Amino acid sequence: MKARKSLIAVGSMIMVGALFYLLVSGPGQFFPPVSALRPAEALAASEHAGHGSGSPAPAQPATASVESTPKEVPTVEIPPEKQQMIGVKVVAVMGQNITRTIRTVGRVEYDEKKLVAITTKYEGWVEKLYADYTGKFVRKGEPLAEIYSPELFATQQEFLNLLRWHKDPGVASSWNSMLAGDRDAIVEAARQRLRLWDIAENQIKTIEASGKPIRTLTLFSPISGYVIQKMVVQGMRIMPGEKLFDLADLSTVWVIADVYEYELPLIRLGQTARVRLSYLPGKEVASKIDYIYPALSGESRTARVRLIMPNPGGNLMPQMFANIEITIDLGKRLAVPDEAVIDTGTRKIVYVDKGEGYFEPREVVTGLRADKMVEVLQGLKEGDRVASSANFLIDSEAQLRGVAPLHQP
Repeated sequence: MKARKSLIAVGSMIMVGALFYLLVSGPGQFFPPVSALRPAEALAASEHAGHGSGSPAPAQPATASVESTPKEVPTVEIPPEKQQMIGVKVVAVMGQNITRTIRTVGRVEYDEKKLVAITTKYEGWVEKLYADYTGKFVRKGEPLAEIYSPELFATQQEFLNLLRWHKDPGVASSWNSMLAGDRDAIVEAARQRLRLWDIAENQIKTIEASGKPIRTLTLFSPISGYVIQKMVVQGMRIMPGEKLFDLADLSTVWVIADVYEYELPLIRLGQTARVRLSYLPGKEVASKIDYIYPALSGESRTARVRLIMPNPGGNLMPQMFANIEITIDLGKRLAVPDEAVIDTGTRKIVYVDKGEGYFEPREVVTGLRADKMVEVLQGLKEGDRVASSANFLIDSEAQLRGVAPLHQP
């Protein structure tokens, strides 16, 4: 009897364990779900399940391509009476000749091509000073200073001795024939030595005619201009290569203007510029861009451009300030008034008049801005009509109604 009760208990435990295993593992361990079968098997299984339960088999779905429906153009309605109330104005998009005017400030500078430094190639002393103050105007050929140089004096004496030997046939015959044949070349070499020391040709002729060396030689001005720097005083000793004066010819001057980095692509050599100075009120002088400097200022992010100005009366003085206008013709471009474009920071939007009080918000790509006009590169075509005023009120109405422009690819 005890053995029978033990056998029944063991059998009950086996059945409970099997039932627990089925509950934990799920029915998929023995009967795979329909979704895990192959398509044909899944269809057979579903039909088998349907027939088994007495319900009809489901119909097979038709495989047809789904055509994408076009997006509806978003619009916001502003009745005509409300447009008149808020002051809506509409303009047509069209190609226009656009000009860009760059306004900047320039400074009058010396023409560096007409600056001259006065130096000597010999040692000496300044015995007399004619250009005796800074700012003095000297004409070409006028004396600047008289220099005494022992070395130059000895060279003159050597030149005169060679001239005497050249002109005296008795002295020439006492030399051998080879040296007598080279006497012309020897004299010319002495004359050339004086020229290389910047002795003027008329001074050499004076030495040759007088037969005596000149104690002091005069430095003459090579140009007509102003003494802008004077580094010597009377009685001063000078050395070879030492600068004595800086002269500037102010018959023409430079005007250096600063142009911002983003304006540089519009600047070209030869462009006409208008220059106005407060020194000459009401007067405007035309000039042209002569040079664009290859460096950019790191502090102001500007580049320098150079204009050449004639200065016959000497009215233009270095370090004067000038107002400069450079007008650039950009040609015909599709453009709208700049107030018609709303810049959100991430995109630019215009409101296109669709008629009957409806406005479409449209995203556009803009280009250059000039004279209150902005170039439109994408988003509009010629003939479209856009709101040019009160468009912010239209945009507010669109935001309240959740109307947004279609995304432009």
